[in-house]
Amino acid sequence: MKSILTLFLLFFAMNSFAQLKVNHIAVHVSDLKKSMDFYQNVLTLKEIEEPFKDGLHAWYDIGGGAALHLIEASNRPKEISKTNHLCFSIPDMAVFVQNMKDRNYPFESWAGVKGEITNRVDGIKQIYIQDPDGYWIEINDNF
Repeated sequence: MKSILTLFLLFFAMNSFAQLKVNHIAVHVSDLKKSMDFYQNVLTLKEIEEPFKDGLHAWYDIGGGAALHLIEASNRPKEISKTNHLCFSIPDMAVFVQNMKDRNYPFESWAGVKGEITNRVDGIKQIYIQDPDGYWIEINDNF
């Protein structure tokens, strides 16, 4: 009987975690207006309703029911590493890269080579860009 109860509890726990999903990612920014321009015009994210209406928050739809929350704050991290990054997938890397070139917006490979696209061993193409606060963002074609 004890093993049946253990199996039931294990199944229940696994089933509960299967319901886990990303709700939002919060990013502290130093200048909300500048960051809003970047996320709306460079990444073309759609702004969504945010409840605070205090001029310190902006929310964006990032797909799958998840949101990106930008929060203006003075306590941003001092050191920003490419290892810690947001990642967005797009259907056409060539179109995105051309947009970066048209805007004269810098991008680089994982290795840090300016203007280069990384071709991963699994066939995924990726580039890295930085937002106005220096946060790294990976863009890949794993759409």
